[in-house]
Order: sequence, then structure tokens, then C-alpha cells
Amino acid sequence: MNNHIADQRCFNHTNREAVARCPECKRFFCRECITEHEDRILCSSCLKKIFKKERKHHFSFRGIIMTAQALAGFFIVWLFLYYIAQALISIPSSFHEGSIWSVGWWNAE
Repeated sequence: MNNHIADQRCFNHTNREAVARCPECKRFFCRECITEHEDRILCSSCLKKIFKKERKHHFSFRGIIMTAQALAGFFIVWLFLYYIAQALISIPSSFHEGSIWSVGWWNAE
């Protein structure tokens, strides 16, 4: 197999000359298909694999924050409804006497 860069073509663009070889996958690529990351030249697919590995090792607080926000929202709604219910319970029954809420109001003529 011929491994000289001058004789190789880009893995993604067969009409372009290769300018570098990815040290991870050992494929040749043109200038548009490679990038530098931490002083290494890598292709985009290998760079994605590296980022996925790095993401797995980092502890993310996103799930904890979203759970805390959901619990806080639930508590606020519960507290609001609790105080509305307390206000309704505190209304004396005499407040409703003779109003539309009396028995048989729908049959009144």
C-alpha cells in the first residue's frame, strides 16, 4: 500500500490531493477535512469520537438543575393553590345566602 501523502487523495473528496493523515483512523484528508485539536491534526469523525469520550467523563449538572427547577415549579404551583384553597375555605357560608348558589336556582322563574 502506498502511504506517501503526495500520492494520496482525500478520503471524503476523491478529486482533491491529501495534505495530512489522521493519526487516529490512519486515513488521508484534504485541508478542508482536517482540524487541529490540542496540537494534533484530526479528521472530523475522529474529533467527534474524542468529544463523546470527553463528555462521558465530565459530570454534568444539567440533569440535577432541571430536576431542581421542576421540583421548584411544582412547589410554587402547590403553594399558590394551597393559599387559594385557604382563602376560599375562610369565606363564611353566610356570604352565599340568597345568591345564585341556592338550591334549585336553575328552576326559579
